[in-house]
Amino acid sequence: MGKTAFIFAGQGAQKPGMGKDLFDSFPAAKEIFDRADKVREKTSWQCFEADEAELKETKNTQPCIYTVDYAVAEALRAEGIKPDVVAGYSLGELAALAFAGAFTFEEGLRIVSERGALMQTASEACETGMSAVLKLSDEKVEEICGRYNEVYPVNFNCDGQVSVAGAKDELTDFNQAVKAEGGLPRVLQVSGAFHSPFMNSAAEGFAGVLEKAEIGETEIPAYSNYTAGVYKGDYRDMLVKQIINPVRWKNEILAMIEAGVDTFVEVGPGTALAKMVTRISKDVTMISVNSVESFKEAVERIG
Repeated sequence: MGKTAFIFAGQGAQKPGMGKDLFDSFPAAKEIFDRADKVREKTSWQCFEADEAELKETKNTQPCIYTVDYAVAEALRAEGIKPDVVAGYSLGELAALAFAGAFTFEEGLRIVSERGALMQTASEACETGMSAVLKLSDEKVEEICGRYNEVYPVNFNCDGQVSVAGAKDELTDFNQAVKAEGGLPRVLQVSGAFHSPFMNSAAEGFAGVLEKAEIGETEIPAYSNYTAGVYKGDYRDMLVKQIINPVRWKNEILAMIEAGVDTFVEVGPGTALAKMVTRISKDVTMISVNSVESFKEAVERIG
């Protein structure tokens, strides 16, 4: 019998009202939102009531998505559905580590809140942005990035999809170069150049945050964006490096499949991860859980 992985949504998946129907329907999810509000006031309100602009601010996006991700996973665990391994996309990796037992939900929310604030400050220090590049190989995207001083390939999502981060003035030219090569660039609605050297100051500050945090080993294997393998060694160092290094999502998913995972359950808002996994492999089962309806479907299919 194959293994099941929970994969936790990352920044960009946020949307107004996220998690409200789960809060209303499942006690386990409600408990997580209530616990979040004790650590960070108005977290639930921001998830349920804030508009798109407020949710887009990194200092709000990260703790809110972290909370929704964890609430969905905890509600599934209350139904007896438990993963064999976990992973998360960028920010989602923090929720995955908390769920796997590396730190408590509350400690994770404190860590994520500080991470979001540091990354927002770094974003505001210069004019940057991100674009997704479709229809080109990883190698071609890397080659085009190499033509510019401050454009970096940062998210290797699946075949034909790489996200880049860089200075806005260079990204405009970069997007034109992508079109000239037959690719399709799409400007991403994010507030900074994540997973690039533009986040160096955030990584330095985050190292100080993690020094004071209580972090142990996970109780179940958790996969890393930075190495595309299972977390081991110095978790703090890996989390700092994750901020300024590419997300190796495609390799991470392939590593989990190689380890026997044949069912992936996306937890948190949106379906972006499901679309990536489906493009990486047609031989796995992919389920997204982001609403009461999809939750009930997942319980029926897996439980």
